[in-house]
Amino acid sequence: MSHAAVSVQPTDPAGEWQAWCEDRRRAVAAPTGNLALVETRWLPAGERPDLAAAGDGQPPHVTVTALERTDLVTGEPEYGLRFWDARSPAIQHFEGIDTFPYDPAWVLEATYTPVSGARKVAFEHIRDNGGTRDLVVPGDITLTVDGRDYTLSAFDDDGTLLLVFGDPTNGDSTYGAGRFLFVTHTGEGRVLLDFNRAFVPPCGFSDQYNCPMPPRQNRFHLPVEAGEKRPVFRDGFLEQH
Repeated sequence: MSHAAVSVQPTDPAGEWQAWCEDRRRAVAAPTGNLALVETRWLPAGERPDLAAAGDGQPPHVTVTALERTDLVTGEPEYGLRFWDARSPAIQHFEGIDTFPYDPAWVLEATYTPVSGARKVAFEHIRDNGGTRDLVVPGDITLTVDGRDYTLSAFDDDGTLLLVFGDPTNGDSTYGAGRFLFVTHTGEGRVLLDFNRAFVPPCGFSDQYNCPMPPRQNRFHLPVEAGEKRPVFRDGFLEQH
């Protein structure tokens, strides 16, 4: 792969990446990790979550949490409950996450240009049947990859830039709906995109998540053969669920 961006490397990039891979495996299989989510239950309009009532009678390995989103039709807050099972079938059948080998060529530095105000970009979500949700995109990320210029939109995820991107590997060697990548600020007007740390989104581990899909500007023309590919399960678990 050829590109015009500058590669930036930590002291022990392969070792740090390996530690990141191990952290990811532990995190997704944690009691409230991605694999543990067994139900997302949206409540009737105007109803607020009652965690005590929802948790009543649940076994000790089940955790109940609340969540909120905006109703696509009314624009009003919509509340729900999530049920996490530390002994979920997905956790019990989980073997790991398949990844590409570490490739320093996919550690790229890019230009970051903040925008004034709370600019929002429409993102289609996997469970919204073609509907879109507006997410705050606080700036533009520009870089050149393999001779092509890109202006990427990463949204604000609790103060961190999260890039949702797609590439020709999706649905083949990688998760079909695209992958996620946290973007690191490295200095005034610069950010780091380490695609070796691209990861399968939560919806790749549980169908109870509503993940954003890559917008058109975040789709690369060449295969991004770095980062996570897909979760791996034993005993044919994926074919049965």
